[in-house]
Order: sequence, then C-alpha cells, then structure tokens
Amino acid sequence: MAKSKHDEKPLAQNKKASHDYFIEETYEAGIVLTGTEIKSIRQGKVNINDAFATIRNGEMFVHNMHVSPFEQGNRFNPSDPTRARKLLLHKAQIHKLFGLVKQEGYTLVPLKIYTRNGFAKLLIGLAKGKKQYDKREAAAKRDAQRDIQRALREKQKIAR
Repeated sequence: MAKSKHDEKPLAQNKKASHDYFIEETYEAGIVLTGTEIKSIRQGKVNINDAFATIRNGEMFVHNMHVSPFEQGNRFNPSDPTRARKLLLHKAQIHKLFGLVKQEGYTLVPLKIYTRNGFAKLLIGLAKGKKQYDKREAAAKRDAQRDIQRALREKQKIAR
C-alpha cells in the first residue's frame, strides 16, 4: 500500500482547526529552528492550537507555536517558547498564498507538525472561517452518521 503525502505520525495536531474552518488547500512548510528546539519537537513537546501564520516582506512566519524548552538543554535553548518562527516555502507558493489571504475571510492555519527525513515539517492550511450554522450542520451530519453505524451494528448482531 502506498503512503499518502502526509502519512507520517503527527507530533502535534490542531484538531480544532477542522471544526472552526473550511480547509481548502494544504501546504507543507519547513520550519527554521534554533538550538535544541528540534529535540523538543521530536519528543512531542509542541503545541499549535493557538498558532497562526502570517506573511511579511515576502516571508512566512508562524506565531504562537509553543515549543517547550529541552530539559537536558544548554545555553542554546531559546528563551522565548512562543517566538515567531520562519517557515520555508517556495517563493511562488508564498506569493500565491499572499494573494489568497488578502481576500476577505481567508487565513493560514497550522494543521499538524511531523518529521520527514529528520526535518520538522508544518502542514499549513488555507482556511475560510465557518459560521455557527455551518458548525451545527457538521455536527448534525456526524451524529446522523453515528446513528446509522450504530443501527447497522445492531442489525448485524441480531442476524447472527
């Protein structure tokens, strides 16, 4: 079975993003890290629930991504765990995203962090915010699907 593009085990996920936003496109970006941050990320001591991405001067940055200091670290441990970190994308991708984000309602949301070939990667989603009625509709669909699955299981138990 072939692996999909983002099959690696996520070290951190933003589960609330799919609840609050419609994810239209995803992009894989490298992260510029300093000192022992990669060791903390590999241990899973990273939180992207409140993180967001911005584009400034043709460069993309992720803000509010919390990387806990490495416990066995030394003087190269960064002092600010929520500092802005530069994201590595192709220039054409950044320009495309900048044009899309300027449109009303679009934002860049970090979805998950994983490692690929020893490098930390951040999956960025181009997202449009959901309204309250969209969230209720999604919850109703999920509940209906759950009821259908439950009824099928009950029917299979009776047939045996």
